[in-house]
Order: sequence, then C-alpha cells, then structure tokens
Amino acid sequence: MTLTEPVTLTDELWAAVEPIYGRILDHPFLAGLTDGTLPRTAFRHFVVQDSHYLRDYARALAVCAAKAPGEDEVLAFCNDAVGAIAAEQEMHADFLHAFGEDGAAAAAEPVLPTTRAYTSYLLATVYGGSFAEALGAVLPCYWIYARVGEELLRRSSPDPLYAKWIAAYGGEEFQAVVRRVLDLTDRIGEDLSAGERRRVIEHFTTTSRYEWMFWDAAWQGETWPV
Repeated sequence: MTLTEPVTLTDELWAAVEPIYGRILDHPFLAGLTDGTLPRTAFRHFVVQDSHYLRDYARALAVCAAKAPGEDEVLAFCNDAVGAIAAEQEMHADFLHAFGEDGAAAAAEPVLPTTRAYTSYLLATVYGGSFAEALGAVLPCYWIYARVGEELLRRSSPDPLYAKWIAAYGGEEFQAVVRRVLDLTDRIGEDLSAGERRRVIEHFTTTSRYEWMFWDAAWQGETWPV
C-alpha cells in the first residue's frame, strides 16, 4: 500500500480557483499592462478604486490581527495592515502624480459598485467569521497578486508606469510576505473541521472572483448605472 501525503489547505484552495486564475491571466487589462497598450483611463480607474479598496482591506487585516492565534501572527497582520495603507499613500500617489493629480482628488471620487461589493463582503466575513474564514477571505489579495506579479514580471512592460506596478508585486519582498501567509494558512488548515474547511474555500473562491471583477471593472470603465 502506498501512503500519500495529506492534501494541504493551500493545495485545496488553489485547486478551487485555478480556472478563475486562468481567466485573470487572460484578461485584457493584464495583457495591456504587459504590452503597454492599456489605456491610461483604465489604469487610472484601477488606481483610484484600489486606493478605496486598500483602506478597507487594511481594516480587514486589522481584524485578522485581532483574531490571530498567536503574538507573531498578531504582529504580522498589524504590519500588513500598515503596509496596505502605505501602499495606498505612496505607490498610488506616485501613479496619480503621473496623471497630474493628487490623492485628495482621487479620495473624493465615489467608491464604485465592484469595489463596494468586494469590500463589503470582505469586512462582513472577517468580522462575522472565524480567524480561518477571515484568512480565506483576505488571502486572494495576497496570493493572486503574487502569482500575477510573478508571471507578469517575466514580460514586464515597455511603459515605465506599468512596469513599476508589475515590479511591486513580482518582486521578492512581496513574494516573501505571501509565502509567510501561505505557511500560516497550511498550519491553520491542519486543525480545521471539514465544515470550516469548506467555508474557508468558499470565501477564498468568492474573493478570488472579486479579484477578476475588480480588473474587469477598470477595463470596462464601470460607473454607478443610476
């Protein structure tokens, strides 16, 4: 009889979203980043909405810190929450400066439907669920961005603005952060019941879908219909 290694939680999670990830990689927004043809209006839409998103994502990470099982995890998620705010303030400010704008103008723009839906789901899950469920909900913003950044870094972009975005997520500093969260996910997964494991996978799959929707909203130039 051959003994097989137990399936880790991250293995199960990635298997659940592999088709979604494939759709993300094929999206014209990302293709436009790498070949430099993405309209600046679409990138600006993304940057403005991502600024709104990251403010609530930082709050979600802070709740993860509050629910975390150990001091190391509390500190790590607190640092990640600070990092999310720093990204919103620094990198996005640089991007907006390239458009001749400042952060105040972007902050005054409305939070659009996909951003509102994504952050509402995220915050409802982290506040209402267990630590494992909260981790499942916030994980795609780590993991999918790391995988996308890694893939796009091989191609980079002839547009310096887009190349800078790609380098931020494809670089080793961000990849190391994501590896730390994935290791934690597998440790947490060892003690989950079958029912909670299913809930974690459901939240992870849902927010992975929102990741695709977020890029698509920028590509489509989404607005409030009424």
